[in-house]
Amino acid sequence: MKGQLNIGRVFGVQLGLHYSWLVIAVLVTLSLAGNFSSVNVGWGAETIWTTAIITGLLFFVAVILHELSHAVVAKSRGLPVRSITLFALGGIAQIDKEADDPLTEFLIGIAGPAMSVVIGTLCLITASALGWSPETQTLAPQTPVLAALVWLGYINIVLAIFNMVPGFPLDGGRVFRAIIWWATGDMERSTNIAARVGQFVAVVFIVWGIFQFFFGVGFGGLWLALIGWFLLTAAGGSYANVAITKILRGLRVGDVMRKDVETIDGTINLQEFVDEHLLKTGSRCYFVVEDKRLVGMITTHEVKGIPKDEWKDKTVEQAMRKLDDLQIVSPQTPVSEALEDMLRSDVNQLPVADDNQLTGVITRNHILEILKTRADLKI
Repeated sequence: MKGQLNIGRVFGVQLGLHYSWLVIAVLVTLSLAGNFSSVNVGWGAETIWTTAIITGLLFFVAVILHELSHAVVAKSRGLPVRSITLFALGGIAQIDKEADDPLTEFLIGIAGPAMSVVIGTLCLITASALGWSPETQTLAPQTPVLAALVWLGYINIVLAIFNMVPGFPLDGGRVFRAIIWWATGDMERSTNIAARVGQFVAVVFIVWGIFQFFFGVGFGGLWLALIGWFLLTAAGGSYANVAITKILRGLRVGDVMRKDVETIDGTINLQEFVDEHLLKTGSRCYFVVEDKRLVGMITTHEVKGIPKDEWKDKTVEQAMRKLDDLQIVSPQTPVSEALEDMLRSDVNQLPVADDNQLTGVITRNHILEILKTRADLKI
């Protein structure tokens, strides 16, 4: 997901904060401040805002733990997890590979809501141990600590319940898909059904949210409609992915890759590279090889990152994206998986290599042409 701040790694998983989350953080803090001031009229402004900010930060931590639980379970089941990104509507753990069996899918899906329930329950138990009584202080805990614990307790349980709505790709939708997958033994069919249910749930959210906006809770209804729109888009994307995978089934990268790859010597300077290669061929991407082994890739993007007056002093090797930063596929990789990698990384081409020996390149446009041809011929 583009437009994010990297905030560190936990268990080897990169944590990212999408800029849209900053807007939500402000709205959550304002909402908490308004709530605390309305039910605790004796609190001063400093107490209200301090409690609101700390509670908002703890909620941020709870969402990370929710998503991190998905990642931990996925890694324990042998699935690679690239990152966790928090954004306006919650968070997403970017798992690089689909589950191989329904049990893994079920465990990954249920892990997040289970973590939220645990966090919420612990918060309420701690508040009760500190003197909070749900019978007499449900809406107005007496101290800032109790107010924060109670709010966190209820919001995490609500978060768990919401995520268990059987609308793919919500956690509940993944659990729903796992159950259908187990019952039918057909992963594609289960994804289709879960995605269709997800689209239905999304439409209900949108309609109900708009209705509430005009006849009920105001902007809270728009928020529900926004969540519905997000679900509708995501569920539609999941349905499309199944169709694409079906069309590309059986195709390997080695079957469709382009073998006439533009390569370049990393020792030449950028000025020569631009004058003799980029400007004369029109090609925008070159792979850097050394003794026939792939060592990096350079595109117009990397060249533009170097000031023009330094082009004569910088070599291609100094400006290129190094091998460790490249995503490489092998000739045996399924084409559908290569396309997913390109979309996930937002790149237009991937080098194809066998034991670091460059054998070709596969591009997004070429895959789309194959998709169109196969769809036209109904293959």
